[in-house]
Amino acid sequence: MGCEFFSGFTVGARSTAPAGCYASLRERAMRSLRKSRSAEAGSSVRLRFTLSSFAVLCALCSTCAAAPPQTAAAVAPSKPLTVQEAISYALAHYPAVQAAIQRYVAAREGVGLAKTSYLPSLNMIYQDARTTRNAVAGVLLPNSVIPNPSGTVIAPSSQTFWQSGAGILLSEEPFDFGYRRAELRLAESTEKRTQEQIVLTRLDVAASVADASLLVLAANQQVKASQADVERRSVFARSVHALVDAHLRPGADASRIDAELAEARTRLVVAQEALEVDSAAFAQVLGLAGSHVEVTAGPFLQAPADETWTAPAATAHPSAQIGEERIEESQLRIQALTRSYFPRFLVQAVTTARGSGTASTGKPLGGTNGLWPDTADNWAAGASVTFQGLGFLTIREQKKIEEANRSQQQALYDQTLQNVTGQTAQAEAVLDAARKVAANTPVELKASQDSETQAVARFKAGLGTIVDVAEAQQLLLQAQIDDSLATLNIWRALARLAAAQGDLQPFIDLANRAESGRP
Repeated sequence: MGCEFFSGFTVGARSTAPAGCYASLRERAMRSLRKSRSAEAGSSVRLRFTLSSFAVLCALCSTCAAAPPQTAAAVAPSKPLTVQEAISYALAHYPAVQAAIQRYVAAREGVGLAKTSYLPSLNMIYQDARTTRNAVAGVLLPNSVIPNPSGTVIAPSSQTFWQSGAGILLSEEPFDFGYRRAELRLAESTEKRTQEQIVLTRLDVAASVADASLLVLAANQQVKASQADVERRSVFARSVHALVDAHLRPGADASRIDAELAEARTRLVVAQEALEVDSAAFAQVLGLAGSHVEVTAGPFLQAPADETWTAPAATAHPSAQIGEERIEESQLRIQALTRSYFPRFLVQAVTTARGSGTASTGKPLGGTNGLWPDTADNWAAGASVTFQGLGFLTIREQKKIEEANRSQQQALYDQTLQNVTGQTAQAEAVLDAARKVAANTPVELKASQDSETQAVARFKAGLGTIVDVAEAQQLLLQAQIDDSLATLNIWRALARLAAAQGDLQPFIDLANRAESGRP
């Protein structure tokens, strides 16, 4: 419910200039009509041709409009990528990044849309209709279905005639008590949030690529260790079979070494499978699913320096920034609702023209009279004020909803800070353990190599058993895998730490310095 006030002035004077324009338009139309009647057959052919051409053109235009924009498909690199190059490639080609950018573009255009609310509106209308003239006394309530005929109430008639009308309405809202400004600030806040979402999406993609590429390197190291184990066991198996054939060892030793060799070959197949799976996952996070992309080890097989970068505050994380923007959006919606319960002031100017094919007595004039709006021209200028008297009831409930949304976003923001702080602490613990493991694996590898050499020598001298050799070779395999993965695990922990802190650039800078040999 609401009430409306109007103040202004209206002038009902006949405007001769518009009438002349409408008369000129009518004369040109009549001349065209006479010409078309004189060449009816030719016009019919041309009309059919024009309509056919127009239909074809519309079909082509609709096809072009409906067709989605074609984007260039990402092309797989022709050479192996470093981890840093893989991150850069994914940030430029991964679909999720492009989607986040387009969300930001849409939000940025939303700011432009909000600014257009400051512009005046210009509405135009033109009508032609064949109607009857019957009118009744009284006024109908406003509706969108039953027209309210104008004119003197005279005897009913079923005769029809032409009626036409045209009008232009210019409206300007000089002030709005801050409502449009609140809507503009809300659009700007949405733009800032979508911009932060780009940063968060890029962070997620970069972290995924870094981890996936390091997993490929780790899987490759496991394949190398398994391949070395197979070769080592193959050499030893040939020695065992030679001793068994010379009746210097029992046949059970040959069976045992064959089983050990078969198991080693199975481990190699499993390691190769893991490498293929990790490589497929790596190609997927690059936006090249189904392609084969190789990654070079670079500096990641060498332990990085022990020092790390300065940790930023948890509130600087992109997810925390997004949470802050969501809280601000909720607050701005509340402000916009508060500003909406004010009167609306409009300064308006209108010019209209009407045409009627009947005289004031109700007698139809016939022909094309009334087909063009040349009977009555008017203009008006004034100001109007509208106010929703009971709108506060709806606004009050809407504000309660937005206040609940704001409290929800505040709780989610607090949870985000907890998650960021917790993930950072976990990443630091993993990094500390990875460095300790990397310091210990060389000792493990050296001892395992010595143990395997001694076990083989004792076996050949008849002082040891095949079981001793098998256990020593198993320990050596595990030590080689542990040592080859220890350094990679440090780099993975560093990447996870950087991702938990919200910026992968320190990790990339550290890798670049290690690759160039700079401290």
